Amino acid sequence: MKLVPLGDRVVLQQLAAEETTKSGIIITGEAKEKPQEAEVIAVGPGGIVDGKEVKMEVEVGQTVVFSKYAGTNVEIDDVEYIIVKQDDILAIINK
Repeated sequence: MKLVPLGDRVVLQQLAAEETTKSGIIITGEAKEKPQEAEVIAVGPGGIVDGKEVKMEVEVGQTVVFSKYAGTNVEIDDVEYIIVKQDDILAIINK
């Protein structure tokens, strides 16, 4: 099954949380906070949203930072995705 976002929506797959800190301390599952970084899996077409033209700024495969409480969580084929509006994406990470 494939998710195809509509309008100015973007499908993200959240990156895994770090298992250890930089100093080598192992973090247990309950203490790990999910990072606000994700990979872009699919991008909507943009177009006219609320009377304004929306140009999509992100592309599939990019790593982005998104708002902490943004989006809708969806699970398909045992994989978790987050569907957010493009406005909820704060930055693109260039590596």
